[in-house]
Amino acid sequence: MADILILLASGAEGHSEPSVLGLDTYQWVALAMTVLLAVFLWKKVPGVIAGGLDAKIAAIRAALDEAKTLRAEAEALRAEYAAKIASAEKDAEAMLAGAREEADAILARAEADGEVMVARRQKMAEEKIAAAERAAIAEVKAKAVTAAAAASKVLIAKAHDKKADKKLADEVIASL
Repeated sequence: MADILILLASGAEGHSEPSVLGLDTYQWVALAMTVLLAVFLWKKVPGVIAGGLDAKIAAIRAALDEAKTLRAEAEALRAEYAAKIASAEKDAEAMLAGAREEADAILARAEADGEVMVARRQKMAEEKIAAAERAAIAEVKAKAVTAAAAASKVLIAKAHDKKADKKLADEVIASL
């Protein structure tokens, strides 16, 4: 090992590259590379590599095409659902408008029914008042007739005697 260190320490002055069959090391490397490339060409390694790459490219293209198809389907679904959402919003607005119109109609009908009921009750109250007035008037008339008859009886009894009654009866019979 000491010899190797001495050789390394001495530098390249006394050192020469070995050669085999008259070829230097760089020529052997070039020859080995040429043989390796020839074997690769003979075994069609570039074709295999190109075929593998072509297969990979085809697989990537198929994946991209599938991705484009899936994207188109997703966009179509998105558009469909956006249309459904818009339709649902329009339906909701229509339902809300219909509910408002129905509520307004119910409110108007309730107001009209309330006015009709108030008018009917007012009419019924007026009719009861009129009936009560008629009944009171009839009662007052009846009492007045009774009182007048009683007063007439008293007055007739005082003012008329049998002679006046006979004269009155004769007048009544004669007028008939």
